[in-house]
Amino acid sequence: MHFPSTRYRIASPESLGSRGLMEIPTKRFLLVICALALASLPPSSSHNAEAGSGIRTDSSVLHQPSNDQATKPCVPDDFRMAVDVGHTIEASGALSARGVTEYSFNLKLAQRIEEALRRAGYMHTYIIVTRGTGRAQLTQRSARANSLKTDLFLSVHHDDVQPIYYEKWTHNGGAYHFSDRFSGYSLFVSYRNQFPTESLDFAKLLGAELTSRGMKFSSHHSESIPGERRQLLDPERGVYRYDQLTVLKNTKAPAVLLEAGIIVNREEELVLSSSDRQQLISAAVLAATNQFCGGNRPSQKLQKH
Repeated sequence: MHFPSTRYRIASPESLGSRGLMEIPTKRFLLVICALALASLPPSSSHNAEAGSGIRTDSSVLHQPSNDQATKPCVPDDFRMAVDVGHTIEASGALSARGVTEYSFNLKLAQRIEEALRRAGYMHTYIIVTRGTGRAQLTQRSARANSLKTDLFLSVHHDDVQPIYYEKWTHNGGAYHFSDRFSGYSLFVSYRNQFPTESLDFAKLLGAELTSRGMKFSSHHSESIPGERRQLLDPERGVYRYDQLTVLKNTKAPAVLLEAGIIVNREEELVLSSSDRQQLISAAVLAATNQFCGGNRPSQKLQKH
């Protein structure tokens, strides 16, 4: 709105003093009128006026975070996740108490996890399967995940114990080793990963979801024996530190390795091979991913090339 340049004369003993009258431009005139009107109100009037108009000026409103600061909602179709199948056909990992390879367990569970994520809208979920033996197949996993520009990397494994705990038994005519001494899942993160904090966050989320579904973690990785002595970062959720794990430290995204359970334990082997347990673990992964995607996604802060 345009104000004309007409000048008015007003009387205000408080502001004009001995001059009595003063010429004031229109804009200043309006400001003075407003100031005088506010000054004439009792102290409680301004509060009542705010309440009546529905306007709040308390600190909870004034200090609300901006859209950039607030947590962004998860958009599953924008989230890229790699589900890595631990080991290979040629290097099949641990052997269960009944002679089934760890790789077989890993593949079945990874496929169930992928199905659960895709059904929930995470269409950019990729299973990573490699071939071969030795270090080459390990580096291929990270290279594949990095080429996909994933937001999260989960390597799926099933656990063994140290040979000092092995016992022998016969099953269906075959001789196998077993250990019923330990059971439970384990989670591993590497502080040499580019996103150690975010990796630990997802591991804690997943551990919380697994325990809320009745699963317990195994404490044997923290034992002071050769091959173990892993630092237990979260004694409530079963999260360990293992900096040298190649698939974790070389992946350029938050990365976690899941040992779903101990397959040399004869009872737990049967549980882990069941559809119910695979479904339970898949549901836990999905719930943890939903939380991670919505509240702690480092890729939102990074410019992908």
